[in-house]
Amino acid sequence: MELFVYQHNWLLYIAAFACAFSICLLTTPFAKRMSYKFGAIDYPKKRGLHKEPIPRMGGLAIVLGFVLTMAILAPFKEEILTMQFLGFIGGALIIVLLGMVDDVYNLGAKLKFGVQILAAVVVVATGTTIDIVTWPIPAYLDAISIPFTIVWIIGVTNAVNIIDGVDGLAAGVSSICAATIMILCVLTGSPLAVALMAALVGSCLGFLPRNFNPAEIIMGDTGSTFLGYVLAVSSILGVFKSYALLAVLIAVLCIALPIMDTAFAMIRRAIAGKPIMGADRGHLHHRLIDHGFSQKQTVLILYAVSAICGTLAILIAVQNIYAITVAAVFFMVMVAISYVYKKRIDAAREQPPQ
Repeated sequence: MELFVYQHNWLLYIAAFACAFSICLLTTPFAKRMSYKFGAIDYPKKRGLHKEPIPRMGGLAIVLGFVLTMAILAPFKEEILTMQFLGFIGGALIIVLLGMVDDVYNLGAKLKFGVQILAAVVVVATGTTIDIVTWPIPAYLDAISIPFTIVWIIGVTNAVNIIDGVDGLAAGVSSICAATIMILCVLTGSPLAVALMAALVGSCLGFLPRNFNPAEIIMGDTGSTFLGYVLAVSSILGVFKSYALLAVLIAVLCIALPIMDTAFAMIRRAIAGKPIMGADRGHLHHRLIDHGFSQKQTVLILYAVSAICGTLAILIAVQNIYAITVAAVFFMVMVAISYVYKKRIDAAREQPPQ
């Protein structure tokens, strides 16, 4: 595979990361004040982990970090002034407004789903679509290109929203996913997608200092759905448009943790006869905590899982079978070690005190 096909402006990418990081870090207190002002407060609930009310519109800082960075970079990046990018921003604004209203009023699932469809339609109407896949079989999507793209955008948007259940989890996992996509786009992808992901990584990491356990603010739907939306559209611009081989598999692996958690949640609820869009305490992070891990340990474990999946996506993209084999063996060994470690912890807890 030929690498570095595009001419990359590394200084611009570094500036995008630093700018987004700084803006998000500085505007998080503003987002906290706005949360209290509009009543966007997350109160303790049965399936939740917070014992005290906490502001939940922190995602506004992530949005400001990302959007203001793009505005600053606009004079230096011609692709930002295209109709395709304007469609991306238009859809993002719809997602953000929906998230802000939901953080205040707790909207119904059907209404949110309908508005998310509208945002996805704005994206595809301005030229961003998935036109071809080659896995599991080669196929031009043709007539189903638009619905396939809409499903992808809505699916990833809600996947990130679903994993936002533990302090620092959604921001950290999203930064790992964005970094993975950024590396793929550096190899053979779109320079615009690289800039988008650099800004998104910066925004996520700028939010983490006040969001990591114990959090003083959470991102709410304003942040989680925005992160999912940006990851979904950027993966179309960078991964689907650049990798003819195993495009779907690579894209899924980039965002594997939220996608797998969402898929299992939908299957679990369907089997139990519950609403698919409902809420429960069966997510992976809940299960880890219920098995005795602390919130910090749970988040770090899921960070590691996300990083391993992202690494595997990169190795598949560069088509190095030896590296893929080593990574797969390493992953299985880590799973075995984690299993044995957890068994020993459980055994130690069950022993009566001396």
